Amino acid sequence: MPKNRYLRLRRVCQGLILTAFTLGAWLGLPLAQGTLAGSVWFGQVPLSDPFVLLQSLAAGHPLGGSALWGGFIVLAGYALAGGRVFCGWVCPVNLVTDAAQGLRRALGWRKARVLRIDKRLRYGILALGVLGSAVGGVTLWELVNPINLVMRSLVFGLWLGGIMAALAIFLFDFLVLSNGWCGHVCPVGAFYGAVGRYSVVRVAAAQREACNDCGECFAYCPEPQVISPALRAIDGHGVRIDDIDCLRCGRCIDVCEQRVFEFSVAGPVALRRPPG
Repeated sequence: MPKNRYLRLRRVCQGLILTAFTLGAWLGLPLAQGTLAGSVWFGQVPLSDPFVLLQSLAAGHPLGGSALWGGFIVLAGYALAGGRVFCGWVCPVNLVTDAAQGLRRALGWRKARVLRIDKRLRYGILALGVLGSAVGGVTLWELVNPINLVMRSLVFGLWLGGIMAALAIFLFDFLVLSNGWCGHVCPVGAFYGAVGRYSVVRVAAAQREACNDCGECFAYCPEPQVISPALRAIDGHGVRIDDIDCLRCGRCIDVCEQRVFEFSVAGPVALRRPPG
């Protein structure tokens, strides 16, 4: 298997999505019209962020049939593939957080952190986003959502907001806490993780007996705590990674010279919630 195969595939996927939105907006090509919050692909297929729809419903906004249908398509897709596939393969902020993590790794800052944040914080922010939308009558999180800000900068030329959001997240992940934004703060990732609780696509340590304890998978995985149960059969876990925080990014597959990991497709099994 070529080195960094899945990393390259993710970058191609993210690049194609961003290019489709940009060309749709700037040249009027019938690729993708809108943003990740709500869009129409090829002039026919609606796609809607179900978390945005949830906030809209809480705020009392009327929703059209196409928006609801688009939300159902997205919800069903991520429920099957694993919700945090969005984080690893679609979200433009992932490019920023991966860059910060890569620089930390290059400088030997793998374990250094300035601040400890409980990973359950993102669920609190998620709940506040919905409740705040109900109270304020607006889609509250979307006012500050860096994903939205980055998309608007590309699609509508609102560069300042996108650049400032990306820079703030980069500095937070680089200087304060590795994977701090996506893994500890962002409610979008928390929402999609819950959506993929019963997903059928996961990473498996299918050849875990070949593991030589080199630690590369832990060093490169953005959520390294998800690996041990499958790799070490902790608490009776099987070989499949069954933590809802797994991004299905394939980094563990890419960097493991022993080829311990692979993608696995099987019947839906409930995934456990991550520890606090």
